[in-house]
Amino acid sequence: MLVETVGAWGLIIGAIVLLFIILYFIPIGLWFSALVSGVRISLLQLFLMRFRKVPPGVIVRALIEGTKADVALSRDALEAHYLAGGHVANVVHALVSASKANIELPFNMATAIDLAGRDVFEAVQMSVNPKVINTPPVTAVAKDGIQLIAKARVTVRASIKQLVGGAGEETVLARVGEGIVSSIGSSHSHKAVLENPDFISRVVLEKGLDAGTAFEILSIDIADIDIGKNIGAVLQIDQAEADKNIAQAKAEERRAMAIALEQEMIAKAQEARAKVIEAEVQVPLAISEAFRTGNLGVMDYMKYKNIMADTTMRESIADEDKGKTDDQ
Repeated sequence: MLVETVGAWGLIIGAIVLLFIILYFIPIGLWFSALVSGVRISLLQLFLMRFRKVPPGVIVRALIEGTKADVALSRDALEAHYLAGGHVANVVHALVSASKANIELPFNMATAIDLAGRDVFEAVQMSVNPKVINTPPVTAVAKDGIQLIAKARVTVRASIKQLVGGAGEETVLARVGEGIVSSIGSSHSHKAVLENPDFISRVVLEKGLDAGTAFEILSIDIADIDIGKNIGAVLQIDQAEADKNIAQAKAEERRAMAIALEQEMIAKAQEARAKVIEAEVQVPLAISEAFRTGNLGVMDYMKYKNIMADTTMRESIADEDKGKTDDQ
């Protein structure tokens, strides 16, 4: 009796497991949902999706959404996109949104955008509702040397045709910043920029900054302009400081050369003085030699000494007169 009971419970559990396996590989409930929604798909195809590693629920829900929105979808195309690593639900959402907004978006383009790594559904939403991008503070200098700091709001709309291979928001911000710097730099005065900030917007828009990007620039609005430093004055001060340092260096060079020349003259004077002393040493020797040879007598020598004494006296008197003159 016990064996029969255990066998009965085993049969029941086996039947339940078998039922779950059958329902897993043959999702009858999903097939019925598709049927009542107007999607024609066979149980065999749902069964084969399991073997192709494609979740039937994702494909059936996408087909139901497309059918209800009157968007023609192919089961094979959806499976191929899923197997390629795409986001089937996002692609179908984007196709439905584009259809309702009268935006031309073929299935192949939507899948290409999705496989390129962009959110195609978000792109369609941005195409319907433009996005506002706030630029970081952009610093530029007008021709009068005054620095201006500008902030802009860029209104962009996604360009569906350029989403694949088009540049992103960073490129748009970089180009807008470059345009702001260029327009401010071409202004003769910062006052003119402050009076007409819309001049910046017009100049930047005329440059066609959205070329090659995934966006279409609708407008560029200057949100704020602040006055920064007087760069012209700072540059002039720096230049004056540099000129002063150069002049000081040249003056120091001339002073060093003058000192070197003075020292050279002192050395030459010492050399000449040494030669004079050397020549004066020869005088007594010459006198003694003259005495020996008879060319110089005693009276001549006395006259020579008197002349030397007279010369020394006159030099001393001249030095005293010079000292009195300096004191006065």
